[in-house]
Formats: sequence, structure tokens, C-alpha cells
Amino acid sequence: MDDLDDKIRLWETQHCTAPVAVDAATREMLRAARVATVPAGTAVFHPHDRCDHYLLVTEGKVKVSLITAGGHELLLYRVEAGESCVLTTTCLMASQPYPAEGVTETTVTALMIPKAAFDKALASSDGFRQIVFSHLSHRFADIIGRIEAVKYSDLDTRIANELLRRMDTAQHVATTHQALATEIGTSREVVSRHLKGLERRDLIRLGRGRIDILDATALQAIAEDG
Repeated sequence: MDDLDDKIRLWETQHCTAPVAVDAATREMLRAARVATVPAGTAVFHPHDRCDHYLLVTEGKVKVSLITAGGHELLLYRVEAGESCVLTTTCLMASQPYPAEGVTETTVTALMIPKAAFDKALASSDGFRQIVFSHLSHRFADIIGRIEAVKYSDLDTRIANELLRRMDTAQHVATTHQALATEIGTSREVVSRHLKGLERRDLIRLGRGRIDILDATALQAIAEDG
């Protein structure tokens, strides 16, 4: 999709909840952009990679995580359609390399805007600055919320919340202990220990790559108690 009008329509679609006029500076920035499609399971950036494009996801989902010194993956946030990656933005603005990694969880389509075009639009366009800093403020609020959840909620509460969030209509959860650990910011061993405790209380039944919810009401009580 190299046509400027197509890129403008794609840009406007992503900001339909808070319309911002496409001014001359934004139009020029989009002229320099390209549209990329990336398959699921692809690493789009690694720690220490140079950051040279502003990314706006137009379709799909990217998971952004830190790898701790102990080798554990710590989820920071997800970037979904209509959102930009806050690490990408801050690394661009500070001319710093990435401190974390981003992996596509689904097939992702994104507008990729070169740093020079991003810098020029940020300096020239009030509308573009509004979009960039709005994304930053919302994402930082999300990250603070995750930190507070890790700090103040006990593990049973966090696990119960995550199981209920992932539960399907048949009260099954298709996941692994490692995926849950990544989501709530702890190790797989710790999650396994707490899951076995919930199983002993007949609240869940553990299987390979699957967890059956036996008592969603009791699990909800644990989630709310935290």
C-alpha cells in the first residue's frame, strides 16, 4: 500500500475515536511511511536493537516484554490496533536502543514511519503531537497499573483474575503455566505451585495446555478479595 490516499485513510481509521485533521506535516510524514505486514510469532525488535521507525499498529497485536536477569519474561504491555508502542516512541525521541523485545501474537499490519519524518512531524504538527503524547500517557498509566497489581495483589488473586479473563464459554482456559507466569510477572514454578493449590481446593482441574474452571464463583471471590 504505497498510495498516499490509502495511507491517509488508514491513518484516519485508527484515530476515528478522536479525529485529528491530517495537516500538511502529517501528510508529508505519511508520504514517507510504508505499510508492513508481519506474521504471528515474529520478533519485531530485540533488546539493544536500534530504533529507527515510529510504529502504529493498524491490525493485530504485539506483546512487549522484558527478559529479567534470571531469564524470566515479564510482560510490559500489548500494542493493539490503533495504538503505538510507547518504547518505540521514547527510544525514537531519546535516540536510544530498545530495552525490551516485541513479538507479534497475531499477524500484524503496521504503519512504519522513518525517524526523520517522525521528528519533523512531531516538531511541526500540533495534531500529531497530540496523538503521540496521548498514546504515551495512556500507556504509562497502564504500566503503573500493572506495577501496582504486582506490588499489592497476592498471587492467588492475580492468577484468579487472569484465569477468569481467559476463560471461554465452556469454562476452559487454553494456556500454559509459563504463559500465565509471563502475564502476571512471576516464574513458572511459582505459578505451578499456586495452581496446584487451587486444584486441591477443587476450584480448577489442570491438564496439558489447558485448565478447566470447576468453580468460577469461588474463583471470582478470590479475584475480588485481592
